[in-house]
Amino acid sequence: MPRIEIRLPNPPKPAGSYIPAVRVGNILYISGQIPFVDGEIKYKGKLGKDVTVEEGYQAARACGLNALSALKNEIGDLHRVRRIVKLSGYVNGTEGFIDQPKVVDGASDLMSEVFGDVGRHARIALGANSLPLGSAVEIDLIAEISE
Repeated sequence: MPRIEIRLPNPPKPAGSYIPAVRVGNILYISGQIPFVDGEIKYKGKLGKDVTVEEGYQAARACGLNALSALKNEIGDLHRVRRIVKLSGYVNGTEGFIDQPKVVDGASDLMSEVFGDVGRHARIALGANSLPLGSAVEIDLIAEISE
């Protein structure tokens, strides 16, 4: 259940042959989201070269907003979220870039802001040598929802 009201963007259209969300029982899997803002990728390039850690944090936050938008679009109301179970973050970084956790915190902190303890989740923050459409960050998540 959200602690705060949040303004969400329109859910981005899939960039490939997949759907934005899949529900299995009371678990909802949200496909990877990149930092689309107003229909365009706001953060492109590699962390450690083109994008700062703070910009990466904001990119992850934008990805998180898009994930919440896809989630809301699928279930109709964020009050149906019982738990953010897991968040996976992928960071397009240079060789040797090691601050993936600091970047992915942008999405993790958003989940805690919106849902409080219900938004605290298991997580992985991985480095990648490239991401779709040149994005700096990609986030996916798994949520438990009420019926």
